[in-house]
Amino acid sequence: MTYSLAQGHLSPWQRTAAGAGLLGPDGRIAATVFAEMSALAQRTGAINLGQGFPDEDGPAVVLEAAIEAIRSGMNQYPPGTGMPVLREAIARHQRHWYGIEVDPEREVLVTAGATEALAATVLAFVEPGDEVVTFEPYYDAHAALIARAGGVHRTVPLRFPEWRPDHDELRAAVTDRTRLIIVNDPHNPTGAVLDDATAELLVELAERHDALLVTDEVYEHLRFDGPHRPIAGRPGAGSRTISISSGGKTFSTTGWKIGWVTARPELVTAVLAVKQYLSYVNGAPFQPAIATGLDLPDAVFTAAAASLGRRAELLSAGLEAAGFVVSRPRAGYFVVADAGPLGFDDAEELCRRLPELAGVVGIPVSAFVRPEHRHEVARLVRFAFCKREDVLREASARLAALGAA
Repeated sequence: MTYSLAQGHLSPWQRTAAGAGLLGPDGRIAATVFAEMSALAQRTGAINLGQGFPDEDGPAVVLEAAIEAIRSGMNQYPPGTGMPVLREAIARHQRHWYGIEVDPEREVLVTAGATEALAATVLAFVEPGDEVVTFEPYYDAHAALIARAGGVHRTVPLRFPEWRPDHDELRAAVTDRTRLIIVNDPHNPTGAVLDDATAELLVELAERHDALLVTDEVYEHLRFDGPHRPIAGRPGAGSRTISISSGGKTFSTTGWKIGWVTARPELVTAVLAVKQYLSYVNGAPFQPAIATGLDLPDAVFTAAAASLGRRAELLSAGLEAAGFVVSRPRAGYFVVADAGPLGFDDAEELCRRLPELAGVVGIPVSAFVRPEHRHEVARLVRFAFCKREDVLREASARLAALGAA
C-alpha cells in the first residue's frame, strides 16, 4: 500500500525515509545523495571525496589480530553483549583517556557499529510524540531514526563558518517534551568540536528538563587541535548520558562495524532489549581485533590524528586556492567549503557537475539539513579528506580548474 504525503499518513518505512529527506511528494523513496554521487564517481572516473571512508588500511597489528581470530576458530556467535575481551578494553579505554570508570559487565554493550547503537537507543527511549533535539546540519541517520520511532525532531542550527550554536536557540529547543538530546562531537559534517560553554549548557538543560544525553563520538580520536572531552565526564552528566562510539574511524576499519555503548546499567539494559532484536550479534573475529587496537600506545592515536590534520590542511588549502571559502575543520574526516565565490549558488547542481568540471565528487551540505532549511546551506559542499595525500593533491589540482574557468 502506498500513501502520499498529501494524505498525511505514512507507513513506517516512508516515515523513516521522510526523516532523512528522501521521500518525494508522491510517497516514493529517492536514492541517497551519497549513492548518487558514488555512482557518478564510478561512472566518470572522478576522485570520490563524497563518502567518508579511508582508502588505506589501519594499523597492521589490528588487521593481524582479526586474521588470527578467524584462524583460531572465533567465527561463531559472540556473547550478546559483546566479547569480554572487547568490553574490558572499552572500559580500560574510557578510564585511560577520560578518567571515566565503567563496569565492563554491566555498563558496556557492543553493537554493529555506532549506527546500530544509535538506532537501538532511539527506539528504546523515544515514544511517538517525544521530542529529540540535535544540532543541524546533522548526520542523516539521526533524523531517519527519530522519524522511525515516531519522535519529533527539533534542531538547533550550526552556522558556517564557525559552526557554533546560539545558546538562546538551544535553550528554546530543549523543553519538558524533550526525551533525548543527541550530540555528535566531533561533528559530522562540519568538523566542529563542542566548546566547554555549550557542553555545560547541554548538561544543565538535560538535568532541568529530565532528558537523556546521547553522544555520537565516533571521531573522538581524530581531533587535531587537542584532546577530546566527552560529555559523560563532565560534572552531573554521567548518570543521564549514553555514550556511543566505534572502532571504524579510529582504526580505518569502517567495514567491520564494531561499535559500543557505555552508560549506567539500567540504560544499557534498555538499549540491549532493542539491540538484541536488530543484529543480535556481529563481527566475532573483529571484536578482539578492535580490543587490540584500543590497547595500542597513545602515540598510535595521536599519530593518526596528526596525519588526518595534515590531510585536512592539504585539501583545505587546495580548495581555497581554487576559490572556495573554507571552514577549517578541527576533527573528523570532512571539510565544508562555500562555492559562492566561484559563482555557484546551488551546491546540489554543482556536485552533479563537478565530475565534468573538475573530475572530483563532493556532497552538498543540503543532504544534512531539513528541506525547509536547505536554502541556508545552498552553496556549501562537504569534501572528505580521509584519503591518501597523493589523491588529495591530485584532487586539489583538478579543483583549481574551477577557479581558472
